[in-house]
Amino acid sequence: MPLAVYILGLSVFALGTSEFMLSGLLPPIADDMDVSIPQAGLLISAFAIGMVVGAPLLAVATLRLPRKTTLVALISVFGVGQVAGALATSYEVLFVSRVVSALACAGFWAVGAAVAIAMVPVTARARAMAVMIGGLSIANVLGVPAGAFLGEHLGWRSAFWAVGGASAVALVGVVTLIPRIPLAERRTRLRGELAIYRDRQVWLSIVVTALAAGGVFCVFSYLAPLLTDVAGLADGWVPTVLALFGVGALIGTMIGGRVADAHLFGVLLSGITASTVLLAALALFASSPAVVIVLSLLLGVSAFYTAPALNARMFNVAGAAPTLAGATTTAAFNLGNTGGPWLGGTVIDADLGYAATAWAGGAMTLVAIGFVAVSLRLHSGSRVVTGGGPATETASVERTQRV
Repeated sequence: MPLAVYILGLSVFALGTSEFMLSGLLPPIADDMDVSIPQAGLLISAFAIGMVVGAPLLAVATLRLPRKTTLVALISVFGVGQVAGALATSYEVLFVSRVVSALACAGFWAVGAAVAIAMVPVTARARAMAVMIGGLSIANVLGVPAGAFLGEHLGWRSAFWAVGGASAVALVGVVTLIPRIPLAERRTRLRGELAIYRDRQVWLSIVVTALAAGGVFCVFSYLAPLLTDVAGLADGWVPTVLALFGVGALIGTMIGGRVADAHLFGVLLSGITASTVLLAALALFASSPAVVIVLSLLLGVSAFYTAPALNARMFNVAGAAPTLAGATTTAAFNLGNTGGPWLGGTVIDADLGYAATAWAGGAMTLVAIGFVAVSLRLHSGSRVVTGGGPATETASVERTQRV
């Protein structure tokens, strides 16, 4: 695995910490900004909306720009967004800073994923994406709990300052260690890239990714109040449980990255099914502190076990447009990260309680299983018709390995 892939993973650590740390900061932010918990939860959705919009737009806008220069610019804007959030004097300013940070984060993910995929063979795609997603997992293990710890002891703004510092370190790594990637000899045509959206398998991948991510983040976004108000844990337990979720995410990413290249649909079906079962169990046993702690760890495993397969699947079915494939996957994940917290907030506003967010999330992942089954059936039918295998689906990708 090229060193540059690991540098991208390290950069994703800063991005992921910012994206997910609000799950442990909602109560202090809500108190400081004089808004409700569901309103504070919309800051998570704001980041996700920025990712949804920014990923395809920035992927298209930077299609013919040097990749390294693009990555440097995006990580710089992201860092500025963190500083703006730390200095925000109102909820509205904080909301805008989250959207700006998300746009830069989305562009970095899309371009970074395309660079990572281009540097490895087709048979190592899931592993390359697992390295990048591993940065996200480590963010959940270290960054998110550290943000909750800082928020509890030094105020929530200190967490934003810390992410700004991490962004500066990531910028140095990108500038010094990411190689200059030459543009393709044949200039990519936007119309050719957009043609991937005619493929129903691309849309099935989008739907599955959005539902699988949304189901987990429907409850994860409100995990802090669930732990304290329902399970009865002290506030000091929140960083620990978030860290356990991150440990599970790291374990799941490592296992999924190793297995997904050979058993992609098996990973998708088993992982999303496991998430559905765990979410149902969380809803049933939300008042039991020990059970909630264990389920948080296992949910991290199941959620991130499927992530490399979801990414690799999109690159397989949209291989003729690697940059837009990465952007589309990023947008799909964040459609879920937008819809999940919104659905969770709706459930809470309806006075159904924090535990009910797990039921809502389980409903989303259950629907995702059905769409995976449809995608598998179409995939199997295509192989029968063409007489091909995995190489048939990825032939066009092999011809477009260069970024």
